[in-house]
Amino acid sequence: MTYIHDTIVKLQHSSPAQAEFYQAVEEVLDSLTAILEHAPKYRQQAIIERMVEPERQIMFRVPWVDDNGQVQVNKGYRVEFNSALGPYKGGLRFHPSVNASIIKFLGFEQVFKNALTGLPIGGAKGGANFDPKGRSDGEIMRFCQSYINELYRHIGPTTDVPAGDIGVGAREIGYMFGQYKKLVNRFDGVFTGKSILWGGSLGRKEATGYGCVYFASYMLADRKQELAGKTCLVSGSGNVAIYTIEKLHQLGATAITCSDSAGTLYHAEGINLATLKQIKEREQGRLTSYLQHHPEAVYIPCSDYPADGHAVWRYKADLAFPCATQNELTQADAEALVANGCLAVSEGANMPSTQDAVAIFLRHGLAYGPGKAANAGGVATSQLEMAQNASMLSWSFQEVDEKLQLIMRNIYTRARDTAAEFGEPGNLVLGANIAGFRRVADAMIEQGIV
Repeated sequence: MTYIHDTIVKLQHSSPAQAEFYQAVEEVLDSLTAILEHAPKYRQQAIIERMVEPERQIMFRVPWVDDNGQVQVNKGYRVEFNSALGPYKGGLRFHPSVNASIIKFLGFEQVFKNALTGLPIGGAKGGANFDPKGRSDGEIMRFCQSYINELYRHIGPTTDVPAGDIGVGAREIGYMFGQYKKLVNRFDGVFTGKSILWGGSLGRKEATGYGCVYFASYMLADRKQELAGKTCLVSGSGNVAIYTIEKLHQLGATAITCSDSAGTLYHAEGINLATLKQIKEREQGRLTSYLQHHPEAVYIPCSDYPADGHAVWRYKADLAFPCATQNELTQADAEALVANGCLAVSEGANMPSTQDAVAIFLRHGLAYGPGKAANAGGVATSQLEMAQNASMLSWSFQEVDEKLQLIMRNIYTRARDTAAEFGEPGNLVLGANIAGFRRVADAMIEQGIV
């Protein structure tokens, strides 16, 4: 479609050298051809052109002092992409790979993900090219405080509510919230993912991983299958991966892999969750330590990965859960999954599969849950945390989990039914993109040219 092509070309000129952002935009726009042809109002009001440009982009330096007394400087970001449905909502990522392209792709994806939940939240993303690995608590605290010294003026409980992401967990949220509270002299729910001691929600830590598994179970149910007895591949070993593995085990499936930035762990009997949590949540260690407890497991360092992909996807299994980072699952990985009889892929990370990999999943008829749908449980539960903060209440874990299951079922149903409406039953990529777009676009039209 010429209109979509021209929009992407213009975007490449206005936002040069942002490959991940172009990839995210192209993936969404390619799904919108049908609705753009049948609903000219979206073109007449330049909805696409407005939607691909953030409402606000904030970039700033983050100076801080390390334990040796040396001044360090990082770059901070917050991209407030779209507030048509509610206050900006999206995580903060602290990782050396963070740049404008990464943050914009994540923010763009967040708009549609948040819309799919049906909750009143807009989309944003932020972070910094700071690596917390190997840093002391004191260094991380000083960095977080400096980051918030700039960001605090742009966020608020009804304006922009950040959360965690890669490199930002409960510790980092605590340091940032403490500095925010000191600067504004208010105690309000400006962050989600907070400690249970001071306004956090039970179930938030588990929500993205649990939600990803719930989504997979709904995909399988429509195919007269169930999770129990299935063998699963999981990538990553952070918060999302750990609680994906936990919920899989609770529902009778077996996760046999996980990974970190140094390599992949394969344990044919099933990943021992207690050991994994000890290494990653309490020791902040590497997966190689797992072998000390379970010598029968196999560890594959990154240096031994296949040249065309990732070791984690080369094992035979029924289901795959990419839970690490963007573009981690390549075309060759997708071909290996298909050859090994994989039935379904449910994405716990944001855009973890390349476009070529997604095309293979769809061509071979795998049940494929794209990240903006399958991993929306985290942001959905963040909104539940916002609701608890606003009402000064705290809900039980069971209550939060039941709401999460309902939200994930509604997301799946919305994507499935929209795909069928536009003549491509089973294509949840198209269904999720059109359903999210339509909700945001209609709100934008009702609010005028702003």
